[in-house]
Amino acid sequence: MATRNRTEVTEFVLLGLSSWPEIQPVIFGVVLAMYLVAVTGNALLIIVAFSDPKLQNSMYFLLCQLSFIDIFLTTTTIPQMLVHTLSVNKSISFNQCMTQLFFFMAVGSMEGHLLAAMAYDRYVAICDPLRYSAIISRCFCLRITLTSWVIVSLNSLLYSVLVAHLTFCGNQVTHFFCDITPLLKLSCTRPMVNEMLIFTEGVAVVISPFFFILGSYARIGIAIARLHSVAALRKALSTCSSHILVVLLLYGSVACMYLRPSSSYDLEQDRQVAIFYTVVTPMLNPLIYSLRNQEVKGALQRLSRKLHSSGKFQLGSQANHE
Repeated sequence: MATRNRTEVTEFVLLGLSSWPEIQPVIFGVVLAMYLVAVTGNALLIIVAFSDPKLQNSMYFLLCQLSFIDIFLTTTTIPQMLVHTLSVNKSISFNQCMTQLFFFMAVGSMEGHLLAAMAYDRYVAICDPLRYSAIISRCFCLRITLTSWVIVSLNSLLYSVLVAHLTFCGNQVTHFFCDITPLLKLSCTRPMVNEMLIFTEGVAVVISPFFFILGSYARIGIAIARLHSVAALRKALSTCSSHILVVLLLYGSVACMYLRPSSSYDLEQDRQVAIFYTVVTPMLNPLIYSLRNQEVKGALQRLSRKLHSSGKFQLGSQANHE
């Protein structure tokens, strides 16, 4: 690493998802379709949760936050990737790259914190239902959300500042957005401080919510086991299955992308995992919650009937005027 030429980098070149020109239109079409589904699905979930009176509780407030995070996460990376896919110029300025790194890490970390809050919500709903309204209030959820935003923002700012002060031996990023792993690969010397932070402070901020989720579900499992009730088990699975699926999707991809030393990274594989994390998971989350949640399905049906009846009323009014 010491023999590599040091250059003052003012911009980076994002090499994209693939270096094969002939498949760029296919990549553009597929990713654009997934991005539109992700944004539309999450936006629809937010509209339904805010407009339906039966979904005005803390669980759906947190679900709205998760949908907002999914829209933010995929919009931070995918539109730029789509432009670069069909463009000759694939460069991004140094400051824009650091800004993208900051927002990507902050929003990605925030998703884990929201899932932890949702796990606690499910724990209280199942294990202490009589005090649920007193414990999980809207104010409590707001405090958790704001505190989490402060923590992940400070964490992302620390990483962004450290990466910005590295000396880079090249500017070609083997990725479709500015992520920390390919940027560390461009460093002229092995970034020991950054790697130590990933496995210490980074684990505390990003992975600790996962252990909190495991703890919450362990307590739920113990509480159900004491009841010796098949009906209670079915109810718990019905309540928690959507959340568990989303947790597995998120932390499975995070583990593949980040929890390894930089020497063992396969950037080709990481790009494939990253596209799953940045657009496939945000696309699947609203589908999982809408298809496996009877309350959300009911709310969607009520909204559809409301829009349908409103459309018929407008058509009838126009016909009367004519």
